[in-house]
Amino acid sequence: MAAMEIAAAVAELVAKHCTDVVMSPGSRNSPLAYALLARRDVRVHMRIDERSAAFTALGLARVQRRHVGVVMTSGTAVANAYPAVIEAHMSHTPLAVISADRPERLVGTGASQTIWQQGIFGRYAETQQVQSLDDVHAASFTATQVHINVALDTPLVPEQLPEPVGQPRRVGPGALARSGTGYVDHGAVDVDLTRNTLVIAGDEAWEVPGLEHVPTIAEPTAPTPFHQVHPLAARFFAQSEVAISHDGGDFAADTKPEQVIVVGHPTLHRDVMALLADPDIEVVGISRTETFTGQPDKRGSRVNAAGQPTDTWLKICEAAGDVGADTVRQALTEDEFGFTGLHVAAAVCDTLGVGDTLVLGSSNPVRDASFVGMPFDGVDTYSARGAAGIDGTVSQAVGVALATQALRPDEIRAPRTVALMGDLTFLHDANGLLIGPDEPRPGNLTIVVANDDGGGIFEALEPGADNLRGAFERVFGTPHGADIEQLAEAYGADYRRADTLAELNEALLELEAQPNPITVVEAATTRTTRRALAARLNR
Repeated sequence: MAAMEIAAAVAELVAKHCTDVVMSPGSRNSPLAYALLARRDVRVHMRIDERSAAFTALGLARVQRRHVGVVMTSGTAVANAYPAVIEAHMSHTPLAVISADRPERLVGTGASQTIWQQGIFGRYAETQQVQSLDDVHAASFTATQVHINVALDTPLVPEQLPEPVGQPRRVGPGALARSGTGYVDHGAVDVDLTRNTLVIAGDEAWEVPGLEHVPTIAEPTAPTPFHQVHPLAARFFAQSEVAISHDGGDFAADTKPEQVIVVGHPTLHRDVMALLADPDIEVVGISRTETFTGQPDKRGSRVNAAGQPTDTWLKICEAAGDVGADTVRQALTEDEFGFTGLHVAAAVCDTLGVGDTLVLGSSNPVRDASFVGMPFDGVDTYSARGAAGIDGTVSQAVGVALATQALRPDEIRAPRTVALMGDLTFLHDANGLLIGPDEPRPGNLTIVVANDDGGGIFEALEPGADNLRGAFERVFGTPHGADIEQLAEAYGADYRRADTLAELNEALLELEAQPNPITVVEAATTRTTRRALAARLNR
C-alpha cells in the first residue's frame, strides 16, 4: 500500500482527537508530514529536537486537556520522546506519539536508522502497529498515552503536494472525540468532619464537594482552598500539643489531626508527607485515577461528608498557618541570607495577577513557590509533578504559553505566562527556545532563571552536610559557569539580568507592562546560604 495513502488516513485519525501536533523533520516520516500539513484542522509546530518536540506537546496537552500529537522519524528519534511519555503517564496527561518506522522486513537487518520501535515505551504507552489502512481504522485513542507506530515503505514523497482537507476550527479545552480518557470513579467514602481533619491537596487535585471548609495544605498546582494552611505548619500537626502565639495571645493546642484526606498527588514537602505515615492519623485517599498517594486507610473518588470542622480546629489551623507564612516572610527580610531562589520565587509570585499562567520547574522553584503563597486564586499553575524531572521544562513552558494564548485569541495582547526554574533546569532544556521563524510563537512568555551556578536543592539535603562537603561541589553542586545571556541571545530571546530583589521586581513589572514574545530574566542568586535558610524556616 502506498505510504501517502496510509499517512493520509493516519492524519485524518489524528485530526479527530488533536488540534495540534508537534513534528520533527525526517525522511521516513515525510508522508506523515505532507499529510498533516495538508489538514486545515490541525496546527503543526516544527521542532528540530524530538525531545523538545515531545515536551512542547506535553505543555500544550496540560492546558488543552486532550491529546496532542508528536510526530517523528524512525530510530533513536522515537526514543527521545520517552521522558515526555513517562511524565505524561505519571501525570495522567493525554499525549500521542506518532512514529514513522521502516517496514518490518527491514527491522533487525542493520538497515539505517532502524531499531525495534514496537513496545519501545513499555508500560507507559502500548504500541499500535500500523502497516495498512485496516490497521489505521483499528487504531484507537482510548488510552491516555498513545503510541501509533506507522511502517512506511518507499516511495515516501507524493508526486505533488496534497490538496488541503478539513476546515479550520476553534475549540476550547477538552476531548474532541470520545477517547476514553475520563476519570476513574472509586466510589464515595464516609468522612466525619467533626473530627480534626486536614486536607493535603497535590497535583491533579480538584475541588471535592464536601471539603470546601476543611483546612487545606495545597501545593501550587492544586486549586486554591478557602482555608489555606501554610506547608510549614506541618511540623505543628506532627505533634500532639503545641504552644502557639496568635493574635496577641498564647495558647496550647491539640494540633495533631485525627484524619488526613489526601486529594490528588502531593509530593513536595517531607514534613507534610510524614503525616501520611503517622500511625495515629487515619489517612483517606481521594483520587480520580488508578493512583493513590501513599497507602491510605480508605480510598474513594468522592466523600460523603458529615458535620463541619469545629471553630477550635479552624483557629488552630489558621494560627499554625500564619506562623509558617510569617516565618517565611520574616526570613526574606534578613540580610544574612542574601539573594536566594526563595527571594526570586517571592518576587515572581508577588507580581502575578489574575489571568496569568505560571509554570514551575521541579526541585527548589515549585517548593519555594509553595512557601511564598501559591496556589493563588485566578492563576493557572503547571508543574511536572508526575515523575518530577527537570527535563523539558522550557519546552513545556513554551507549549503552555502557546496553548493558553490559543484559547484566548481575542485578547488585545497575548495572556501572560511566567515560568520559574533553576539554572540546571534551564540548561537541561535550553533547546526549547529553538523555534523556527515560521512557527507559532508565544507572544508573552517570561522565563525567570534563578541562577545559583549549580544544584541549589542539594544544599539543604543530606549531601550538603558539613561532614560531606568534600565531595559536594563536583557531584551535587555541579557549577557550570554558563553564560545565560549569550544563550538567550543565541536563541533569539530577549534578556534581562537582576542582581538584587529590587532589580528583579523592577524587571518583572516592566515586562508585565511591556511584554516581549520571549524574555529570559536571569536572577543571579546564591546557594551558599540555602542550608542556613532552610534551618531558619524550620526552627
